[in-house]
Amino acid sequence: MTLTGQSLVAGQWLGHSENGEFNAFSPARNEPLPTRFFNLSATELDGAIEAAQAAFFEYRKTSFAQRADFLTCIADQILVLGDELLEQTHQETNLPLARLQGERMRTVNQLKAFASALRENPASPLGLKIVDEADATRAPLPKPHTELNYLPLGPVAVFGASNFPYAFSTLGGDTAAALAAGCPVIVKNHTAHPGTGELMARAALAAIKECAMPIGVFAMVQSAEHALSHQLVSAPAIKAVGFTGSFNVASKLQATIAMREESIPFYGELGSINPQVILPNKAIEHSKEIAQSLCQSMLMGNGQFCTSPGLWLVPTGCDELETHITACINDAPSDTLLTPEIVKTFKQQIAERNQLEQLSLLGEGKLEHAFHANAHVFACNTEDFLATPILQEEVFGPAALVVRYDSEHQLMTLINQLQGQLTASIHGTEADLNKADSLIEALQYKVGRLIKNQLPTGVEVCGSMNHGGPYPSSTDVRSTSVGTNAMLRFMRPICYQA
Repeated sequence: MTLTGQSLVAGQWLGHSENGEFNAFSPARNEPLPTRFFNLSATELDGAIEAAQAAFFEYRKTSFAQRADFLTCIADQILVLGDELLEQTHQETNLPLARLQGERMRTVNQLKAFASALRENPASPLGLKIVDEADATRAPLPKPHTELNYLPLGPVAVFGASNFPYAFSTLGGDTAAALAAGCPVIVKNHTAHPGTGELMARAALAAIKECAMPIGVFAMVQSAEHALSHQLVSAPAIKAVGFTGSFNVASKLQATIAMREESIPFYGELGSINPQVILPNKAIEHSKEIAQSLCQSMLMGNGQFCTSPGLWLVPTGCDELETHITACINDAPSDTLLTPEIVKTFKQQIAERNQLEQLSLLGEGKLEHAFHANAHVFACNTEDFLATPILQEEVFGPAALVVRYDSEHQLMTLINQLQGQLTASIHGTEADLNKADSLIEALQYKVGRLIKNQLPTGVEVCGSMNHGGPYPSSTDVRSTSVGTNAMLRFMRPICYQA
């Protein structure tokens, strides 16, 4: 299947060289890929927005069963793409094929999970509907009949993530949640994997036709021009934004949204250092096991998971644990990162940390090619960590920081000064955990997901999952981007009274 390099707007493939163009990039070969992708024009984007607004009036009237069938059909059409999808994404990301196969099924399954939520309770998905019956005999005034239900917000803009080309991108969680809620979606595809985005858009278009959905219910925008993203989020017809990416880009988009006459929700997932608290008995009795688990989790995807464990809080004096960490990291091979810009930023952040007198280098992986990123683990004490704000910043790539604490009081002080996180894990023996109530209670106010004796990489797609957290890990602590409750992002309450 030959790629067009174009955007999908109201069922048509648009985009021409006169609007500017860009190429995807091969991280494995460190060079551009041959296919050209064309920037959508501002006028064409206006057409996508108008089509989404027109589609909303029809799509919001579809039954939950019809939406469920549509989501299921999208999932099936992703599988129809077969190995071509995997091969295209592998070229654009250099993520292993086994990883991509798993992420593809996760994406298929999360679409089907929303479909199941719509089918299981057609009168009230997620059990949202609340009814209070009338009571004409109540004194001094009779009680009216009231019902609380939810309506879709309207067209939604979704920004694809670089590090999850399926699950958090074109047909990922935000798109699935918005479509389940009854909202048309315009996806700004990530330039790191534009061919993947085009193939996914083809799957969506096939499902639109098969299920007879309004043609403007889904659009996919290709562009390397930042102005187009700001045009999208400032459009009056757009009623919410789903975003997974950097703090810097999110801040700029939020500034544009703040200039709108009508305020709209911006659901941004911005990153996290995902602290790992290692309690004393665990650190001593299971030093090799915990060291290997921490290193393997951090190296997964070469550190390019939003849940990668970047901060390891360990008791002072656990030399054996640190020795095992050093051995594991020193043996780690280097690998590519998703884009040259990400590689450049990673190397800059590592260089900055190498210059900090407060830090020592605990381990450094082998560097096989200059355009690779190799693993680094630094170490410092609690006082220096708390006095150095840069150490709470995420390093996107294979890097972590060991912070040594001298006492439970010092550990509690550190936890209380942490910024908001997507996740945190507490690792301890039964004896450790029996004495950790205060630590656990403090940690839960810093995170969106608190984990016991497990690493944070990997997010289960289910009704009880929460993927979000206090700022700056996300922009709305009340919201999740994973799990069926994500549908609530794109709905608003309405009360009916009789």
